[in-house]
Amino acid sequence: MTSSQNQWLKLSPVAIIYFAVQFIKTIGNNLFYLLPAIFVGYNQFSENAIIIVSGLGALLVLVGISALLKFYFYQYRLSEGRVQIHSGVFQKTHIDLPFERIQNVRFEQPIFYRPANHVCMLLDTAGSNKLEAKIIALPKNIAESLKQKILAYKTEGTQTENDHEPQTHQEQLLNSRSLQDLVIHGLASNRIWIVLGALAPFFNSLSEQFIERIESFGVDVDALMASSQYAFWQYILFFFSIAFVIIALIALISVLGSVITFYDFKLTRSDDRYIRRNGFFTRHEVVMKLSRLQMIALQQNWLDRLLQRVNLKFEQLNANFERQSAGTSGGKIIVPSVTLEEAHNLATETWPNNQLSTISYNPVSKRLAIRNTLIAFWLFVPLASVLTYFEKTELATASIAALVLSTAFIILAWKRRGYAIDNNFIYLRMGLIGVSYRCFPIHKVQQTTFSQSWFMRRFQLCSVKFVLASGVQTLPFINARIGEELIDSCLYQVEALKKSWM
Repeated sequence: MTSSQNQWLKLSPVAIIYFAVQFIKTIGNNLFYLLPAIFVGYNQFSENAIIIVSGLGALLVLVGISALLKFYFYQYRLSEGRVQIHSGVFQKTHIDLPFERIQNVRFEQPIFYRPANHVCMLLDTAGSNKLEAKIIALPKNIAESLKQKILAYKTEGTQTENDHEPQTHQEQLLNSRSLQDLVIHGLASNRIWIVLGALAPFFNSLSEQFIERIESFGVDVDALMASSQYAFWQYILFFFSIAFVIIALIALISVLGSVITFYDFKLTRSDDRYIRRNGFFTRHEVVMKLSRLQMIALQQNWLDRLLQRVNLKFEQLNANFERQSAGTSGGKIIVPSVTLEEAHNLATETWPNNQLSTISYNPVSKRLAIRNTLIAFWLFVPLASVLTYFEKTELATASIAALVLSTAFIILAWKRRGYAIDNNFIYLRMGLIGVSYRCFPIHKVQQTTFSQSWFMRRFQLCSVKFVLASGVQTLPFINARIGEELIDSCLYQVEALKKSWM
């Protein structure tokens, strides 16, 4: 790397494959919006194979030309503590990023980079709403060398004695996930319901195709449904069997997604840095400095609670929300489906003084549930009255049922709400059927907000918002005096301690 300082460098030819894959991914992401048109024109296209082959050929040519042009116009340079990147075919992009602005260094290694041992280096900065820089293809040894150079670079323009001390670079393994853990995470995660929701607009079309496929085997579905030779319970069993098979297939997809995302998960610590590595097709590596950690979150949905598992999240500076995901998020490190003991050990290892596993939570005011119930009442009861007037009895009954269900959820959400505070941390609890616990140091609070509506002011209540570098945390419907004390305590510690939040 030293010999190439101050010189504009081209990428390795393996980057052509990367650009081609990214172009195909972009098409795939936009394909969802074209699905209705594809379903409508499927029969016409299926009868003319020449159109399909010609279209695929033209698409492959377009992908190849795009990848070659992006590769040709991409160049980068490392000079005097800066990363400079020139890229773009029609819309030129010029990035000039000083080392001291870089707050996070991440690696990605797609499966097609592994034979040549190349990686993508992703560079983030604090306060940015998008990825600052991405060097598409670097030999891994050069990328590691550059990463160490960036991380060791002085942040504020001053160098302390600690900067001269050699780092051990010995990594301590904190946690790893087995295949069984990843299967549990896939089953307990919300991916199943996300897939069902995404398929909802196409249920009618899919059901018609399903019936046509059954009839192609000589089964007359209409005659079967009209037949009286089967008991009613047999029809119910038949439909439940189909539903079970569909949900099982979707669960399998969810498990496969979990395994692919978190495969070979390892969380290690080297000095004051946490390093997360995971991924099957694409290996991801995220480095987080301990001082940049803003909040620890423990999240459980209803199935996690049954299995006594929890998803642990280390949330740092708020990166671009558009590229955050369970496996590749730049703003948080997720440890999936750990046991409660493992989660509390990791939280204690990170912040030894936290009481996340033992502290008692204070409830919020019951008037939060009363207010939300009144909102649901005035939303559904007038609707039910109108529907009853027009003799839509079934819809009116459904509206009343929705009111009852909403009230039950409102009460559950109120009972989950809670808060606590000690000398160093603020703790928040929330959830519905599941539960989420959040803990953040008081000195990390950057801004507070005290708010009261007319309804809240009448009962001496308030809502408090804590603004962190990782996002906003809200504590609603607490006593106004307690809210003022919380804000005073936060502002006093921030002013008195003067600790850095990153």
